[in-house]
Amino acid sequence: MATEARRQPLLRALQRPSIVPLLGSLLVVLLIVLLGINLEKSPSAFFSALLIGITLGAIYALIALGYTLVYGILELINFAHGDVFMFGGMVSATFLVNWFGIQGGEGALTLWPAILGALFVAMAFCGLLNAAIERVAYRPLRGAPRLAPLITAIGMSFILQDVALAWKGPEYVTVQTPDGVTLLPHGQVFSIGGVTYTWNKLIVVILTVPVLLALMWLVQRTRQGKAMRATAQDQDAAAMMGINVDRTISFTFLLAGTLAGAAGLLYVLYFTQVRFDLGALQLGLVAFTAAVLGGIGNLPGAVLGALVIGLIQAFNERLTWHTPGSDWTESIVFSILILILVFRPEGLLGERTPEGG
Repeated sequence: MATEARRQPLLRALQRPSIVPLLGSLLVVLLIVLLGINLEKSPSAFFSALLIGITLGAIYALIALGYTLVYGILELINFAHGDVFMFGGMVSATFLVNWFGIQGGEGALTLWPAILGALFVAMAFCGLLNAAIERVAYRPLRGAPRLAPLITAIGMSFILQDVALAWKGPEYVTVQTPDGVTLLPHGQVFSIGGVTYTWNKLIVVILTVPVLLALMWLVQRTRQGKAMRATAQDQDAAAMMGINVDRTISFTFLLAGTLAGAAGLLYVLYFTQVRFDLGALQLGLVAFTAAVLGGIGNLPGAVLGALVIGLIQAFNERLTWHTPGSDWTESIVFSILILILVFRPEGLLGERTPEGG
């Protein structure tokens, strides 16, 4: 009888509908209705925003994967990662404009070697920079309480911003020719129903997809990827099995930095300008939100979260019927971050842990 009496409240609690899934479902339905009405009223604006959102999501994905790689192996939010991305943009801009002297929109045979060269330089520089940050700032604190490396990450972010400020100054570094022509061609790739897809968007996707596929292959299929996954699961057990944990963690930071460098190049090619505070105050936090939304520590989740955030930003800024507009983009993105942390901290594809994340 006593056991039965204890079971009754538990059964009632299990049968009682939770308000959180209901609110989430209601929000999704309202969003679908809003998008459907905008699609009916202006199909061209809708599909144009869709293509732009995919392009933005591709850039965010490269940054978000860097966050999720480091968190997956160390459970550390590397807040300096956004500033490493910013340095990738600045190094790319310097290489393309000052070193290569390329002219915007002229000569595809010259454009592609310059872009590929800038990609290699940016990825190498940011990878080595990120690995050096791990060796100098994070490794000595590996056994310290979690708050210590977190504060150190914030400090490294400020240091990188100050270095960039001293190097390039407070103004935007622009990747344009003196006559204002951008580097990437804006010619039409195809046009369907009045929606034109241009080369500057396609080039971003062409450069992003192979990088993402190579990362997935490295983590899932190679020996180094197995070492990364083993270290993420249990560092002590990995060390007992003969894995060099320090080297694996350094390689993870190196890999995350190369992704940030690639994202920096794509950003300056697409948006044509970069500034010292871009990584910390803007793109870095947006990409971090994408990683949390998809499930931080989950690689496919980071890509999914980045695409969702990119689409949300593009729809909010490009659609015309009852959308808040560009002034509200950051508020919407960080509201999503708060809601995810409160109601589903494991994200869309993450797994709930005993700690709740």
